[in-house]
Amino acid sequence: MTKILFPGTFDPIHYGHIDIARRAARLFDEVVVAVYDKPIKSLLFSPEERIGLVRRAFEGLPNVSVTGYQVLTVTFARQIGAQAIVRGLRVFSDFEYEFRMALANKRLEPDIDVIALITTEQNTFLSSSTVKEIASLEGDVSSMVPDFVQAALQEKFSQLGHNQTLVPGTSLKD
Repeated sequence: MTKILFPGTFDPIHYGHIDIARRAARLFDEVVVAVYDKPIKSLLFSPEERIGLVRRAFEGLPNVSVTGYQVLTVTFARQIGAQAIVRGLRVFSDFEYEFRMALANKRLEPDIDVIALITTEQNTFLSSSTVKEIASLEGDVSSMVPDFVQAALQEKFSQLGHNQTLVPGTSLKD
């Protein structure tokens, strides 16, 4: 049985993430979608909120499970018995970043491989940062995220108000 890990901050989860995980679920016996809890970057949603949204995104997929984690990704992969880590690639800069991370991870855990899935064309522009920025300005993100994520974004930005201190930056790494 082949178990793989699909890690990320998923702040918030979007259709690009969902597509990669669903495709991985067709290729492998078990996919563990792992929500990272200690990133360096600022997050909009708490770990519990992100895990809840991710779980909802994969309801009905029996070979996909969702969990949180707080250690090095390759350490977590080893702890859960994953043979590989799956990552999505959108643009050339993703490749450079993921290539460096894969080499570092291979140095730390030689038995854990990294598998890259190329995003579908309609998701090449998607990033969590882009979704957050559009949503923070009351833009329509309905083509980027499931309706329950859109509702969570609207609620979160409503709570923060117009004078919010969260200014989403643009990143191609999430």
